[in-house]
This record gives sequence, C-alpha cells and structure tokens, in this order.
Amino acid sequence: MTNLETSTSFNVPDSLTALQVKLRSEPEKTQLQLVSDLVAQGEAGFVVLMDFLQERHAAGALGRVDAKIYQELYNTQSPTVLTFLQQQFPTGTVVLRSDRGIDYAPLQHCLVKQAFEEADRVTIQKMCELAGEAAMQRKWLYFTEVEQFPVADLQTIDALWLAHSDGKFGFSTQREIWLSLNKNWEKLWAKIGWKSGNSWTRYPGEFNWTLDAPKGHLPLSNQLRGVRVMASLMAHPAWIKEKN
Repeated sequence: MTNLETSTSFNVPDSLTALQVKLRSEPEKTQLQLVSDLVAQGEAGFVVLMDFLQERHAAGALGRVDAKIYQELYNTQSPTVLTFLQQQFPTGTVVLRSDRGIDYAPLQHCLVKQAFEEADRVTIQKMCELAGEAAMQRKWLYFTEVEQFPVADLQTIDALWLAHSDGKFGFSTQREIWLSLNKNWEKLWAKIGWKSGNSWTRYPGEFNWTLDAPKGHLPLSNQLRGVRVMASLMAHPAWIKEKN
C-alpha cells in the first residue's frame, strides 16, 4: 500500500502520472470528473490530489476544483489524509473572512460533509450572530440588520455554499436567478422550490436537503422567506462588489 506523506511534497505513482498531468491542464469540467476518478484509485489517487492541492495553494489559485478535492479527500476519512488536511488546510480551501470575528468553521464542516440541513441551521445562527445579541435571542432577522452586514462576512457564507455545492447553492446563485426573472418574487419562490402554487414549502420536511434540489434551493434559512428581508439580502453591496 502506498505510504502517504503529510509533508509539502509527494511521490506520485508512475501509473497515475498521466492523470496528474490531465488534472493540471484540463478545463474545470474535466478536472471535476478526474477528481472522482482519482479518489476511486485509493491511496495512490489521494497522493495525486494532495499534491495538486499543495501546488494550487502555493500559487494562491484555490477555487471550485480545489474545494471539490478537499471535500472528496475529507469524506474518505483516511486517517493520513485527514492529518494532511488538518495540517495544511485547517479551515478548508475557502478563506473564512469576517469583519466581526465570527467563526465560520462550523459552517464549513457541515458543508464539506454535505449535511445541508444542518448547514442551513448554522447559516441562520451565524447571521444572527452578525446582527447582534437581540437577533441571537429571537433567532430571526430584521431587514435593517441584513443591510448592516459586512461585505466580507456575507461573501464568506456565500463562498462556502458555492464551493461545496458545485455552484448550485448560495445567496449569489439565488440573486442571479432573481435577476433573470426580472426581480419577480413569486417566480423566484417557485423556481427555487420554496413555494408551489399558493402553498409555501413546509420546513423542514418538504425541503430537499441534497444536491438533487433545484438550483438556488439553499440556503433557505427559513426566516428569510419574506420579501423585505430577502430584498435586503439581494440588494446587499456584497454582490455588487463581487462583480466589480
């Protein structure tokens, strides 16, 4: 069995050199498929993926593919791989920025495990933390509180959802859909699966907590299903700054 290392260099098996080259050079869509192929190779494949993560981290180029690699490696639960991830990527591949000292590691852990229902609960908890003590006590948000959220924090929450859902979930994804529907709320609720006809989707049992859900389905953070709070979120400068 291949001996995995947790240093900054790896001995990639000759049999997987071709896959390593493709992982470095192919378009993102192909890279994402290669990640699954390499995980299926077992420990030898893990070596290739860890080496790739190291290279990308050194180059400051971590993105969607790297988040997928981190997630797949984490879910192998290989002790040596987990040691490597803890040593080299203790908070994952997304930089957990916060202007108010909020710890987003619990959200990262939920999303890496694809525990989307739990991640949704943690999301609203962290947003209430951002809003302050009163919001933490009531466990829901006023639209005026959302308006005061730091750009960095909303972008961190969104980046985590995007990174660990292959771009399917996140506030910015919901905003893109909303804009594509000419800011029509009723069409948005139906499109992302929050409402059917005149009936709101019931929390939590009627929501889909998997990647099979409609695009933009999550994070729903049940308390956000109102126009004023959601409108404040969609109009937040976090998304404007992201586009510039």
